[in-house]
Amino acid sequence: MAEQLKDLADDRALLGRTSTAERVSDILRSRIAEGYFPPGTRLSEDSIGGALGVSRNTLREAFRLLTHERLLVHELNRGVFVRVLTVEDVEDIYRTRRLVECAVVRGLGQPPYGLDGLAGAVAQGRTAAREGDWKAVGTANIHFHRELVALAASERTDELMRSVFAELRLAFHVVDEPQRLHEPYIARNVAILEVLHSGDRQKAESLLAGYLDDSLERVVEVYRQRVGEDG
Repeated sequence: MAEQLKDLADDRALLGRTSTAERVSDILRSRIAEGYFPPGTRLSEDSIGGALGVSRNTLREAFRLLTHERLLVHELNRGVFVRVLTVEDVEDIYRTRRLVECAVVRGLGQPPYGLDGLAGAVAQGRTAAREGDWKAVGTANIHFHRELVALAASERTDELMRSVFAELRLAFHVVDEPQRLHEPYIARNVAILEVLHSGDRQKAESLLAGYLDDSLERVVEVYRQRVGEDG
């Protein structure tokens, strides 16, 4: 916990002179997504508030916002914890992803599309794979899907999926074999990108739907194993 709090102290500069619960929640959301606070971690108001230099009320409001996003859970007389997802949570996350991401691809207008963000995420994933950094490959993979959603040019959709992808990271942090989980999707990201470059929305949607179905099956398989072992 000491190392995590030191990193939070470094984040304090991001708050600037306009410290708000929203900015605090942005910092904590990022740290949770990066695995600094793994699922099941109890978040200390005193330690985190001191590291960020914010009031107890501001921190509690940030906790409330992240609880609303289903990233934290408040347990009576115990405190606030990073949420541990159930298998049912994982399945619901993927249902939401399929509904939104496939609809974004289906609703694209006439090509060419602005695919620089997708291409950048693919390059990021390939670089991380060459370096053997499989957690970074997972981050690049989520970046790819965030960029895909961004093609809809909808702030509301971006905000919705930001929370969904943050929840998804909670499941990824439970998995012990990130290479097995993430490696197969590097090539599949490339395939979707190439098809979108060609302007074939229908084929891109088909590839994406199959991708998400296979990813759900893989995540649930390893997630059940890990949660079962811990139980």
